[in-house]
Amino acid sequence: MKLSGFCWNVHDGQLPTKDLSDHQRERALSKLPGVLDFAAYVLFFPSLFAGPAFDYVDYSRWIETSMFELPPGADPSLRAPTRKKRKIPRSGTPAAWKAAAGLFWIFAFIKFSGWYTTELLLGDRYLSYGFFRRVWVLHMFGFTARLKYYGVWSLSEGACILSGMGYKGVDPKTGQVMWNRLQNVSPWGIETAQNTRAYVESWNINTNHWLRNYMYLRVTPRGKKPGFRASMATFITSAFWHGFYPGYYLTFILASFLQTVAKKFRRHIRPFFLSPDGKTPTKYKVYYDICGYLATQASITFAAASFVVLGFKDCLTVWARVYFYCIIGVATSMVFFASPARTWLSKKLASRNASTLKRADSQEYLPSLGLPNDPGKELGEVIAEVKGEIEARRRKSLQKSKTMPVKGSANPRKGQ
Repeated sequence: MKLSGFCWNVHDGQLPTKDLSDHQRERALSKLPGVLDFAAYVLFFPSLFAGPAFDYVDYSRWIETSMFELPPGADPSLRAPTRKKRKIPRSGTPAAWKAAAGLFWIFAFIKFSGWYTTELLLGDRYLSYGFFRRVWVLHMFGFTARLKYYGVWSLSEGACILSGMGYKGVDPKTGQVMWNRLQNVSPWGIETAQNTRAYVESWNINTNHWLRNYMYLRVTPRGKKPGFRASMATFITSAFWHGFYPGYYLTFILASFLQTVAKKFRRHIRPFFLSPDGKTPTKYKVYYDICGYLATQASITFAAASFVVLGFKDCLTVWARVYFYCIIGVATSMVFFASPARTWLSKKLASRNASTLKRADSQEYLPSLGLPNDPGKELGEVIAEVKGEIEARRRKSLQKSKTMPVKGSANPRKGQ
């Protein structure tokens, strides 16, 4: 991630600034760093083994301590407290908290990993449980798998905070120093997520940023809107990155459809639980949130199980033991929103709060972790795009054949 991001930053440094986005302009490198600086960046030891990755610009600002300077015109009282002549703010306390959290997650993983195993899901004992207990055990199986990532990423983030690299300025509202520049996971955000977008965006956060800025937006021609090709390229990169076990691909494919269904619920169902202006929740909104939380956690539990089980046959066995509830739910939802019920909902909502529906319909999201936003729609887009290219090439070929002179006709004989 560091090396590919660095190459893109160097590439951007050779282009006119008018052709760059704000993010690209900020990260562009017009001059190559020295060998020692580059090696120190690549081998930055607090995040060498477990991440998170970051751009060379961040490292350069950190090593030169310009990262810790206040912007021009900022309130001097917002300057973070430092020790003696050091420019790096005091970071011992937040780093210690991250270290403690990391150790807690690791000890929890050691404990839970002896209880919730793949062997349990594939064994006869699991079959003796009722449906809801099986789902609960499957949820705890996924939670146990996440614990090791919580632990490792928390320790790595704590090391980055201690070095000062995690500094992200001072919150102007609270005056508190922010140390989440290199935060890679939010356990609270994941375990309390009420929709798939919030869930995915709390997981492997820096990888999300890398996929978005150095894959999804890079494969899109300048001046065009990212479409299926960008989503598919991002999806394939993310999938191949993990490996070639079937379980990875089962998770990614199912998760992409989960995102589609979640977006349809948010667009067509959620506005009924808000005031006509779309800002104030009604007294029934809490029930929508509870249902959203349960549906999100249960769906991700099902989809992520194959990411840990890995084997194709074993994944299908585990899914079958909970009766493929997530796949059935996704299929039912897709059919529902493709039926006249969707039109009825839209009309019902339009008569109640048309402005809210209009805003929701126009809202577009960038994909997370390479997952396409709407695989069905984007597949249709790529088919139309391919057809257009074929037709354009056919017309070009016909035009070329018409203008090409016939062999032997350059010097026609008299009377020919």
